[in-house]
Amino acid sequence: MVRLMSVFCRVAAAVLFAAVAAVPAFAADPLVSPQWLNSHAGESNLVVIDIRSSDAYKQGHVPGAIDSDFATAHWRITRNDVPLMVPDKPQLEVLIGNLGIDEHSRIVVVPGGTDVVDFGEAARVYWTLKYAGLKQVSILDGGVASWKAAGLPLETKTHAAEPAIFDATLDTSILAELPEVEKLEKDGGATLVDARPASQFLGKEKVPIAQAYGHIPGAEDVDSARFFDAARHGLKPQAELASIANVVPAGRAVTYCNTGHLAATDWFVLHELLGRKETKLYDGSMVEWTRHPNLPVASSRTKWDDLKKTLGIGS
Repeated sequence: MVRLMSVFCRVAAAVLFAAVAAVPAFAADPLVSPQWLNSHAGESNLVVIDIRSSDAYKQGHVPGAIDSDFATAHWRITRNDVPLMVPDKPQLEVLIGNLGIDEHSRIVVVPGGTDVVDFGEAARVYWTLKYAGLKQVSILDGGVASWKAAGLPLETKTHAAEPAIFDATLDTSILAELPEVEKLEKDGGATLVDARPASQFLGKEKVPIAQAYGHIPGAEDVDSARFFDAARHGLKPQAELASIANVVPAGRAVTYCNTGHLAATDWFVLHELLGRKETKLYDGSMVEWTRHPNLPVASSRTKWDDLKKTLGIGS
């Protein structure tokens, strides 16, 4: 009888474990405070990834954080001769698994908290993790700057992740690829949201890797910098974000920039904070778009702008 009860208990425990494991992870808050992260430090499923430069990481980081330099850790790859694209499924599984992340991990992405470009890196990593199918992902609100401002300590000890087996389930609902964007530009059906500064949107300036000046015709210019508050090292309050985003009509939207970096901030604000779940990110952005001479580009660039470039006083 005792032996029978022992077997029954083992079976019941196994069934209970399987049932718990089968419960889907709930989506985490997109932003967490330094106080929240500090209070959850040491939890077994928590993975904190510091996406600043490796040099900055070595000088001091949130305790327990793992170094994953945005510029060098292969968060973006070259595909079909287009640089800085999202990795494919096998590459994502290696990248994410090597950080010790699996489907049950609770992840916090830590930027520096310095400016909107820095936040855009965190938003792009966040979007990539979501695209890979992870549910429990957050950004540390204000990054390392807010952590220090809260009086919390940094450490210099390096932490190596124990690799995990990660099986990505790609969420294609948040990714727009070239054929879809080309169709939307031609036929409508969604608002294209350009996250770059007005000077690039208008064609007065461009980054070297883009092959034409200007923007995708019909796009709305919503400079990602408008969402950032330098005084608090992070995004502005929700009401201000909503007010800025009001220029984007309700319904489907696709954010883009040059490489899907600044556009990740616009996507994060619209999709994650304002609940605009019909928003996608076009990771190829203008670098991919302008590699196709047959695709249209709208520009306010003038001959005077070209002359200034020739004279070395413009771009």
